[in-house]
Amino acid sequence: MPAHLILGGARSGKSRYAETLALGTGLPVTVIVTAEALDDEMASRIRRHQQDRPHAWRTVETPLALADALRREAQPGRCVIVDCLTLWLMNLMADADTLASALDADALPRLRAERAALLDCLPGLRGDVLLVANELGLGLVPETPLGRLFRDEAGRLNQSVAALCGRVTFVAAGLPLALKR
Repeated sequence: MPAHLILGGARSGKSRYAETLALGTGLPVTVIVTAEALDDEMASRIRRHQQDRPHAWRTVETPLALADALRREAQPGRCVIVDCLTLWLMNLMADADTLASALDADALPRLRAERAALLDCLPGLRGDVLLVANELGLGLVPETPLGRLFRDEAGRLNQSVAALCGRVTFVAAGLPLALKR
């Protein structure tokens, strides 16, 4: 089954929608999480997400090597949720503040390699794969060059992933809107 990209803003209900879809498959579920608890507030968010999920679901923490984790976990008869691509991108852009003023994320070798690996592996994944990502392009223009670069890279990543997915859904106010079926 081709992967399914689920987009939405912060607190839009996109993760809950992915979890509902995963429950509906009746398959064993693995959640690949990309967030890192670098402060107390993020640790609290992570705990809340963990408590909201069924206890039988496996969790795999993967802040960087997402394609490797997907190749391992996405198997026939299993459902995988990746939550989320945007945090994964943020992890890969950790050194972006060292870029020259003509900001180009392709100058970050790890980002370039991991993004290429993800896009390369997506079409061949087996099992049910649900990818969650934030849609950042609907808000204000970030004030800083680094903020604008991150927004632009997130938009490019979402477009590339959407092109490879069989389904794309946008979630707003907890309501799913099919963009690609």
